[in-house]
Amino acid sequence: MNLRRPLRTPAAALALAAILLGAVLAACGGSGAATPSVAPGTLQVVTTTTIFADLVRQVGGDRVSVESLVPKGGEVHTFDPTPSDVRRIASADVVFLNGLGLDDWLADLVANAGTEAPVVRLAEDLPGVEYLAGGEAGTASVNPHLWLNIGYAAKYAERIAASLAAVDPEHGADYEAGSAAYAKVLGELDASTRTTLGAVPETSRTVISFHDAFPYFAAAYGLTIDGTIVDSPGQDPSAAQVSGLIRLVKEKGIKAIFAEAQFSEDLVRTIADETGATVVSDLYTDSTGDAPQDTYVGMMTWNIDQVAQALVGS
Repeated sequence: MNLRRPLRTPAAALALAAILLGAVLAACGGSGAATPSVAPGTLQVVTTTTIFADLVRQVGGDRVSVESLVPKGGEVHTFDPTPSDVRRIASADVVFLNGLGLDDWLADLVANAGTEAPVVRLAEDLPGVEYLAGGEAGTASVNPHLWLNIGYAAKYAERIAASLAAVDPEHGADYEAGSAAYAKVLGELDASTRTTLGAVPETSRTVISFHDAFPYFAAAYGLTIDGTIVDSPGQDPSAAQVSGLIRLVKEKGIKAIFAEAQFSEDLVRTIADETGATVVSDLYTDSTGDAPQDTYVGMMTWNIDQVAQALVGS
């Protein structure tokens, strides 16, 4: 599968050229921030998001040094790279992105930067996955948020281990062991999630979300997503669309609205005030947060607790 974002506009291409020129000058001894030092023998890894960075750390342990281009709390859908990001990519041993239209801006950047590091699309052509239609407006027709199904996140970890081993075969057994240990942790979390959300009454399982991030989570754990507030992050709905959502919530008796930590709650609160729906606030989807939500397991545990508390009590 090779789904790509639309080509950049000429203005964006010129901006990218300026970034790349700055990176080349820096590599040739020009001014600019230095790339952090890495211990000898340690793989230097770049990811698009803090979630994928954590998955790499869990698998690679002290054999990897990982940087996320999009910072904690940042917006992966609309992220714009800087010269320092280009330098990080240029010095990486391997690069991980999600693909499926979520963060394909990185693939374009890598191609233009000329790095020889392998670029791994974690979500694409992943064995054993049932892909769901959707995704934000202007992206691929397949929803990209596979990692919110914990079982699929374990598949990401398997692909990460294989990719690290391909770059560093001498320590392949270490990456395999890291993946196996992490798979056990994720398996336990997946099982406990099914138990926790299995207690949600059938009449409370229908929700709407801020954007189209939760279909895999819902499919895995028995919820129904009946609508989204925005088509794509950064694109506010019209007044007519908001009115339609309010009508939908009332007609279907939707119990909760999923809000996300990196987005404003204003629209969510407006709909909740008009309908009486419960706001499940500060969920983490595209980024980790502060401790204890600074790991994938930490953020998912928080999400699950928040969802269960809202729906079981509704």
